[in-house]
Amino acid sequence: QVQLVESGGGLAQAGGSLRLSCAASGSISSISVMGWYRQAPGKSRELVAQITDSGQTYHADSVKGQFTISRDNAKNTVYLQMNSLKSEDTAIYYCSALLADGTIFLGRGTQVTVSS
Repeated sequence: QVQLVESGGGLAQAGGSLRLSCAASGSISSISVMGWYRQAPGKSRELVAQITDSGQTYHADSVKGQFTISRDNAKNTVYLQMNSLKSEDTAIYYCSALLADGTIFLGRGTQVTVSS
């Protein structure tokens, strides 16, 4: 089992920045990929970014150049730096952990609201 706790969400103005954090606990050694998903009102959940345990990253086209995912393995924490925020970035952001056996865990989510 893996437990994921997100923090750092909140209200930001358009053009502003927020940094999300996600602390993992439990079967940490089993985690191969950590990432962030988001779900906007009335839309399906989408993958925003992922990072492997070796530091390889993936960012969705919609956030490329705007969001940056990073990981501190010593702290078992993954971050999502979000810059130049837009109203369409408003969503609940979920931290994810993919285990080597294919199991995916999601955190409870943190709300990000961008006001224009």
